[in-house]
Amino acid sequence: RIKASSLKLRFCTNETQATREKFVKKLQGLGFDISVDEVTAPAPAACRVLKERSLRPHLLVHDDVVPEFAEIDKANPNCVVIGDAADNFSYANLNEAFRVLIGLENPVLISLGRGRYYKETDGLKLDVGAYMKALEYACDIQAEVVGKPAKMFFESALAELGVQPQQAIMIGDDIVNDVGGAQQCGMRALQVRTGKYR
Repeated sequence: RIKASSLKLRFCTNETQATREKFVKKLQGLGFDISVDEVTAPAPAACRVLKERSLRPHLLVHDDVVPEFAEIDKANPNCVVIGDAADNFSYANLNEAFRVLIGLENPVLISLGRGRYYKETDGLKLDVGAYMKALEYACDIQAEVVGKPAKMFFESALAELGVQPQQAIMIGDDIVNDVGGAQQCGMRALQVRTGKYR
């Protein structure tokens, strides 16, 4: 109904366990009319930041999102990019990211989100924010968040739509990342009582 109206639409996701292409295929399989160019996601935003600042990341991300970073130089890392790495969040992998950061004169930690948890069919799961906080604490630094609820994330989606914050509304299930992030950007927001709503 939104697509049939005169309203503009973006799908804003903190999905960091798959490329936008896989994310879109999953939604298309569920019957949604959606294309890759309608999706705003953290990994492409992180790639823009990395290119602009000539940063070479050590990636602590899910294997399925690694292709989003295919065109990024990862040799001799001078920063860490963290996403929802799921099973890749082992002690060894977290410690490797810690060692990269602690060995840098000016450590840079870029996080694809800061969610506390999310819901899957088998229940709630820890999200990237918990692991991001561990690295922040260990290295005495503050991560730069490129996913929701970062203002830059919402501004990017608004720019892609060509609308001002006060002309847009964000609809989502996360009171902090969806609703709070949008409101901090000057948008209105609506929380749905599905997904992780509790």
